[in-house]
Amino acid sequence: MKPTFDAKPWPRNAWYVACTPDELTDKPFARKICGEPMVFYRGADGRVSALEDFCPHRGAPLSLGFVRGGDLVCGYHGLAVGCTGRAASMPGQRVDNFPAIRAFPVLERYGFIWVWPGDPERADPAELHPLPWAESDQWAYGGGLFHIACDYRLMIDNLMDLTHETYVHASSIGQKEIDEAPVATRVEAGEVITSRMMDKVEAPPFWRMALRGAGLPDDQLVDRWQICRFSLPSHVMIEVGVALEGQGGYEADASVKASSIVVDFITPETETSHWYFWGMARQFAVDDAAITDSIRQGQAQIFGEDLAMLEQQQRNLLRCPDRRLLKLNIDAGGVRSRLMIERAIAQENVAPAPLQAAAG
Repeated sequence: MKPTFDAKPWPRNAWYVACTPDELTDKPFARKICGEPMVFYRGADGRVSALEDFCPHRGAPLSLGFVRGGDLVCGYHGLAVGCTGRAASMPGQRVDNFPAIRAFPVLERYGFIWVWPGDPERADPAELHPLPWAESDQWAYGGGLFHIACDYRLMIDNLMDLTHETYVHASSIGQKEIDEAPVATRVEAGEVITSRMMDKVEAPPFWRMALRGAGLPDDQLVDRWQICRFSLPSHVMIEVGVALEGQGGYEADASVKASSIVVDFITPETETSHWYFWGMARQFAVDDAAITDSIRQGQAQIFGEDLAMLEQQQRNLLRCPDRRLLKLNIDAGGVRSRLMIERAIAQENVAPAPLQAAAG
């Protein structure tokens, strides 16, 4: 029997980042994703499994148990459940006819553990968002994780309109030219893309640090760019960078620019909370661990500022649920991203047409 779902504000038939490999130890790991309490663990073969965090015996969380071989053992009465969700054994009891709990398709790829919370028969590894930088030794990556008490779509809005940098991140990446530069928005090949180009500007503090890391002067004017790419179910990749002024900007040779991809995987937890996996992939000074740490620390400060604003925004929206919000041209990226999400949800919720009785 296929699982049935209540309507929720997120697509289910998609791959979401569940955790990073270092979060998985020799103990079961619990995380709620898309409203589903899940438990993750590595079996005897090293593969990751994900189950409903619910013991079929008395309803205790399986995450409070332990791993034995390839099974997850409930810490309440010792019922062992296999990676398919079927009961395997229990001391002094026959459990062959116990109903199976849900098992979720899982992939371990690109340095993340991914889970498919929807129909397992539709889980296709080919639908995983490609991340070429994660498989290349020409790139370095560092990142982290925040738990944020707001609707995951508010974070998408935030990332698809970087105008807020001037105000929220004034001490790190913000500058007045962000407000002044026009924004272009388009939909292309399943992505919503917003772009902003800023020519002949001073590099803000974060980018001065990046220029030094790339072996470039940090006191010259630069051409700066921001290209935000949203893709389903909730991923935002942002191409950002600066190049020495007059060298071609975004198209400049790598020797005269510091560029990177801001990586944003946004995994819904509940209607008003999400897991935010953030990081930066870069192509300069890829072997310099100190720069990776410095960028990670800088990003953590920047995203911490976003967290504070978004959580307060969510509180206001909950307090005033009937207030209509204004939409401006700078909101186009977020609006189109939400429309793409809504269409994906609507397609999942279309009931199959009833079979026609054979004429006779």
